[in-house]
Amino acid sequence: MNAQKRYEIFARLREHNPEPTTELNWETPFELLVAVLLSAQATDVGVNKATTRLFPLANTPQAILDLGLDGLKAQIKTIGLYNTKAENLMKTCRLLLDKHGGEVPRTRAALEALPGVGRKTANVILNTAFGEPTIAVDTHIFRVSNRTGIAKGKNVVEVEQKLLRHVPREFRQDAHHWLILHGRYTCLARKPRCGSCVIEDLCEFKEKVEIG
Repeated sequence: MNAQKRYEIFARLREHNPEPTTELNWETPFELLVAVLLSAQATDVGVNKATTRLFPLANTPQAILDLGLDGLKAQIKTIGLYNTKAENLMKTCRLLLDKHGGEVPRTRAALEALPGVGRKTANVILNTAFGEPTIAVDTHIFRVSNRTGIAKGKNVVEVEQKLLRHVPREFRQDAHHWLILHGRYTCLARKPRCGSCVIEDLCEFKEKVEIG
């Protein structure tokens, strides 16, 4: 795929959705960190239901610790893998207090040192909370990037590196939001809705499905 076609793809995605953002509910960097930690193998809708209960009770590292492990589990037990997530979140809150003054760190290395935080989560925090032009590659972005031809790669790191290299700078801040939403609602895994896709004529996927 050439640079002109990539530019047109992101220009159309921007025209269709000028101010994309995460569908997770959050107001502070810590709330976003909690929501993203809870979102692994869970839907944003499910996470939002849990954090609607949790955040009024505890939305700071100290408040989470004060809930205690059992108290935290009670608030997030509707989410898959809640036991492991609760344990990681408690450890993360302790590290935030001990090493970062209770604040969410703004560097990738410090974020990835937190229990339960991997490269994707760190990229989401850096981009969405702190305005860094990072691209967090999840299953949606991996699929869309490979299927369309925007950035083909065998693994998420390879796709991320190609996206950072090929996405025009003016679109980089919002690119991962556009691609996630496109994968979630249009470029579906089993039955892509090619008939209602705003970039269908630019997409290099050979097995298009003409349904909306």
